[in-house]
Amino acid sequence: MLEFLSQPWPWYTSGFVIALVMFVLLFFGKSFGFSSNLRIICAACGAGKKVKFFDFDWRAQTWNLLFLTGSVIGGYVASEYLSSGEAVQISQATIEDLSALGIAVPQGLQPAELFSLEAVFTLKGFLMLLLGGFAIGFGTRYAGGCTSGHAISGLSNLQLPSLIAVIGFFIGGLFTTWVILPLIF
Repeated sequence: MLEFLSQPWPWYTSGFVIALVMFVLLFFGKSFGFSSNLRIICAACGAGKKVKFFDFDWRAQTWNLLFLTGSVIGGYVASEYLSSGEAVQISQATIEDLSALGIAVPQGLQPAELFSLEAVFTLKGFLMLLLGGFAIGFGTRYAGGCTSGHAISGLSNLQLPSLIAVIGFFIGGLFTTWVILPLIF
């Protein structure tokens, strides 16, 4: 069984599982979104006493906290017990693009120039985390949800704002990849 779980699965497996989860959520009248967990945690810790935004019935959303907990545990189990420890396999074109930016081929899952303690404690690494975190946090709140919430839940519910948000996410990703990252590196 462990052998079966640790092998790469076809792409359509995740599509089927995502669709199944969406049908279950729609059946129970729930919507999927990961970014709302921060609001739920803040409300559960009593932030609603000081800030109106956090004053809501967070207990009705505890299922979402279970999803968050399961995601963290699942990520840990996958990395510790189902990973072979080999470096991620990327295409030659990606290797060349990374090299042009001064980033070496990853020896694990991510490039050390971006995702290591040494990178965090440089000025560039610190500013990237700070500004990137702000942009993601502000953008998620401004767009009314994160990429997974809009792209999976919003589009499956045929919501026009989610379609507009997803188009914006793609444009922002392309702009960052082709304009911002080359300027930073």
